[in-house]
Amino acid sequence: MHSLTIAPYYRQVSAFPIRRVLGVSAVAMLGLVFTACDRGNHPSQPGRPAPDFTVTDGATRIHLADYRGRPVLVNFWASWCEPCLLELPSLEALHHRHPEIDILAISIDEDADAYKQFLVDHRVDLTTVRDPNQTAAEKFHTDMWPETYAIDRSGVIRRKFVGATDWSSPEVNAYLKLLER
Repeated sequence: MHSLTIAPYYRQVSAFPIRRVLGVSAVAMLGLVFTACDRGNHPSQPGRPAPDFTVTDGATRIHLADYRGRPVLVNFWASWCEPCLLELPSLEALHHRHPEIDILAISIDEDADAYKQFLVDHRVDLTTVRDPNQTAAEKFHTDMWPETYAIDRSGVIRRKFVGATDWSSPEVNAYLKLLER
């Protein structure tokens, strides 16, 4: 029988890369854990005054300051965004269940005709405006869709909802009752 001998060089280097790779991987994973939920929330906005904006698309004009004194949800969305489409029915239902909460839906759609057709096809009756230049989204440091900001009567951001939200869930409705105060 032949015995397999490994040159001393290979014995020394074989363990080193594995330990190094594992160490680098562990550091990278910790980095991801600590940054994964950031998503560009510059600065941490809850508790800060909502940035004022005015958006006009020819058919609708939204000026956030006009809603001072009322609770507001500012929803950033797009007609081509799948999570936005999933969220829309419960957002519409919320609009009908709680007319005391103003919902301002700001679309980032670039194609005006596609946007208008979407509103007709889905019978959207929320206050919505098309902002293809994303001027309002930039003020909120939003670049992922959908995102919704809950703003209290005094114009302060109280919460940021990231992704498709079930606006009919008991937890969300309990939170919105607090926002109405």
